[in-house]
This record gives sequence, C-alpha cells and structure tokens, in this order.
Amino acid sequence: MSDEKKIKIPAGQLELGETRLKEPDRNYHRGGRSFYFFDFDDNIAFLTTPLVLFHKQTGEELHLSSSEWAIHHSGIGKTAPYIDYEISYDDENGSFRNFRDLEISEVEKLSGKKQLFIQDVQEALKLPDLQWKGPSWHCFYHATFNQRPISVITARGHNVKTIQDGVREFIKAGYLPSEPNYLSVFAVSNKRVREYLGDPQYTSTIAQLKQKAIRASVEKAIEVYGESPHHRFGMSDDDPKNIQLVVEEMTRLKSDYPQMSFFMIETHGGDFIKHEITQHGLRSQLISDGSAQLDLFNTSRRKP
Repeated sequence: MSDEKKIKIPAGQLELGETRLKEPDRNYHRGGRSFYFFDFDDNIAFLTTPLVLFHKQTGEELHLSSSEWAIHHSGIGKTAPYIDYEISYDDENGSFRNFRDLEISEVEKLSGKKQLFIQDVQEALKLPDLQWKGPSWHCFYHATFNQRPISVITARGHNVKTIQDGVREFIKAGYLPSEPNYLSVFAVSNKRVREYLGDPQYTSTIAQLKQKAIRASVEKAIEVYGESPHHRFGMSDDDPKNIQLVVEEMTRLKSDYPQMSFFMIETHGGDFIKHEITQHGLRSQLISDGSAQLDLFNTSRRKP
C-alpha cells in the first residue's frame, strides 16, 4: 500500500489527494521548473506562538500574536500602543524565546517532550481547519502534492529538522499527502543560518536575512536543477516590510537572470496581490480568491 493511501483524510477536508490528478510542471518539457518559496507563520498556517514584549519600567511581560507583531513591530518602544514596551533579544528568556529550539535531553525525548514549534502545530490541528489554515495553505498543498521544489523561509530560529518535523504533523493528520520536495529550509533567526547567510555579527534584520535566503535558494535551485531560462520562482509572505525587501531582491535576481520569471505573492490584509517582477518594473494583480494562488506560475491558466 502506498504512503498516500495509509493517510487518514479528516472529514470535510478539501485536499483529497487520492481523488485529484497531479499536474505537470508547465515548463518541465523545456527544462524549466517552478519553485515555490513560503513564509510559514500567518502564511502557510496560523499558530498561537506568542512573541513577548517587556515593560520598560516594570519588566512586566506582554504577549503578542505574530499578526500583531507584523503590524506593530516597527513602532515598539517608539509609538502607541506599545511605546512603554521593549524587545529583548535574549534567545532563552527574551521576546523570541518561543521561536527557538529548546534543549531537550534524551530522557525527556523518551517521555514524549517535543519542540515548541511541533507542539504549536499539534495544538493548531485540534481547531477547525478554517482557523489554522493560512492564506497560502492551498498553494503549499498544491506544491507539495505535485512535488514542486519548495523552500520554507521563516523568521523563526529553529533547526531544519524541527521545521520539517512540524510540517510532518500535517501529514500525520492527513492534511498533506506526502513530504514536501524540500529545496531548502531557512529559519533565518537561527544563529548558524545567520552565519551561513553572511551575518556573523547577527546585525541583519529579518527582512534582510530573508533577502539573502531567497538568493541562496535561487542559487541552490540552479545548482540542483541546472540553469534554465524557463525556471519560475515565487515567494509568498504576509509582512509588509519583508515584502518590500523581497521584491527588491527579486528585482536584483531578475537583473542577474533576465530570462527567468520571478513572482511575489503578498498575503497581508486579507487580499492577495500577485506581483510579477519584470525588467520594466512590477506587474501587479489583485486576487480576491485565495485559491487563484494556484495560478502563481501560469498566467494563462484559469479556474474551471
């Protein structure tokens, strides 16, 4: 029996892998591939992992959701509503401690203790799927089902194995039919990842690190699949600052590889905006139906 048939599909689930046909990659016959790059939080899935602010005077903790953080992080400590709070960059006790791996002993592993990311995914999967599925979930499923090469580029600081183990929870629950075809995984707050991306002093912003991770992923794609003018790359993200710098990096990539295609899907604010990066600037399209993200790499394809 295949792995796909062993997976129990939850009632009401729409992504029925056993009843849909795999779609050929549009440029495969010409030597091209479609590469999908995804942010994780509030994009693939909504998790309840809190970020922590600290009151400047009392040290009192205030927990924010990742969506609240995306909206307000540039004004923390400077403007309302979080002018009296500050960010702590201590990995163990600071603002991002829940986005880092724990030190788990072998005894604790045997007793079933898991990394926080895996726990948060498991907790999310106890909710109705409409509550945890992010705006790019269907695109992520589509890429996984059709075994398109994907990269996960997240602000989190976990190890690669932790990210992949967390994604594997969706497979165990029946929401994904198989392991994604990973091209790369960059949890850009991880210190080793920072160093790999050329930030040994840990001074780059998350958006800058995501820029570097996108370039590294494109270069890895060319290394693994060969250079082709028919390659197509797309990134989806929800953070406005990240989106701005992703577009800037893709513009540079378009200059370096002018015959390849580059797309940015903006999932911030409820709507989808698809930006195609061209040699003459952005070509943008508002998408009101999230499932139309499946057309990320095929502008001529329409929903039936």
